[in-house]
Amino acid sequence: MSSVGKHGLTILFKVEHSHAFFCSTLVNFAHRVQALANSSRTEGCAVVAAPEEPSIGAVPDVFLSGLLFYDIGFTGLDTPPAPGTEIWTKGMGSSPGGIANFAVALSRLGLRTSLAAAFGDDLTGTQLWEELAGTEKVDLSHSRRFAGWPTPITVSLAYDGDRALVTHGQAPPLSPDELIGTPPPSRAAVAHLGPEPQTWIRRATEAGTMVFADAGWEEAERWGGAVLEQLALCHAFLPNADEAMAYTRTATPQAALSRLADLVPLAVVTCGSEGAYAVDSTTGESASVRGLKVDALDATGAGDVFGAALVAATLAGWPLADRLRFANLVASLSVQRIGGAAAAPRWPDIALWWRALATAPKAADLRREYAFLDDVIPSPEPTNGPFTGTAEHVEQHVEP
Repeated sequence: MSSVGKHGLTILFKVEHSHAFFCSTLVNFAHRVQALANSSRTEGCAVVAAPEEPSIGAVPDVFLSGLLFYDIGFTGLDTPPAPGTEIWTKGMGSSPGGIANFAVALSRLGLRTSLAAAFGDDLTGTQLWEELAGTEKVDLSHSRRFAGWPTPITVSLAYDGDRALVTHGQAPPLSPDELIGTPPPSRAAVAHLGPEPQTWIRRATEAGTMVFADAGWEEAERWGGAVLEQLALCHAFLPNADEAMAYTRTATPQAALSRLADLVPLAVVTCGSEGAYAVDSTTGESASVRGLKVDALDATGAGDVFGAALVAATLAGWPLADRLRFANLVASLSVQRIGGAAAAPRWPDIALWWRALATAPKAADLRREYAFLDDVIPSPEPTNGPFTGTAEHVEQHVEP
């Protein structure tokens, strides 16, 4: 379960050395948290039996593969910690992280979501499994728990509108192909691209699944060419501006988008609070939308939440500009709370924002840009209802 501390948590640094000491201290902190969670862990990495989970009972709308993390976030820091100082944070939270950000955001928008990921059999892995399968209704039939493998932990420090991350973890016991085998039929899939092609992505594409891909900064620096070659199997690629420019060796987000649009049907470049650019060759559309100005508390997982909303809106058949605006909105709502997955908004959160905008002063332009929400917010507004709409540009979600 997610938790938020009202009084924060103390991080105490006793040794005065270089700034690198700060990073090593947080790593040690993560080790201590993991050690507490792993006190009864067995040796080796055998697959353990999965606990009972609720039956989703239908073919998933979206199938996801990626690394799972247990996220611990600290917010409200005025400056990054310095060696030899004591820092009190204004807020703290814990949440599923990594690919779980994407999965939870999709599920909260009402899509049937299935996740293939490795879980440790430690306390943090058990907590993540129970929260995702139980509270968030994510299908974990393609996920596995491994004895002796520690669930990765990430510590996030939020300040100056961004965050710094320190992570402890080990490579999963199985590769995505070994874990997944043949992917289930689904309308869309979400994949993280690495240096080596993944067979399951090819199988999903051949089965008619739209694959939405991302890749991190490390891949751009080391394996940019290898990643771009894999876009031939993908429907969409969703890098941020820095990643996009690194992959394409270009100097601006717009130039990077132009290059990516030659490689993948739907190319999207996100620019944080500045908005996003996209080209969809399947519809002949191009669009750029501005970001929404909000007081960001924690930016962890915002890119994943943006991607989840974009997948949902694409499956619903919306115009490209509306897809980008919706993704911007959902991501902007998430950064106003602590955590990635825990902060992903539900339909009532979106409806509340839209109702508030109706009476907000000097918001006429935003009301025009987001007028499509009148047609797509479910009525009555469910806690976690189906992603449907009534306008002509929204494809009704039909049970298979």
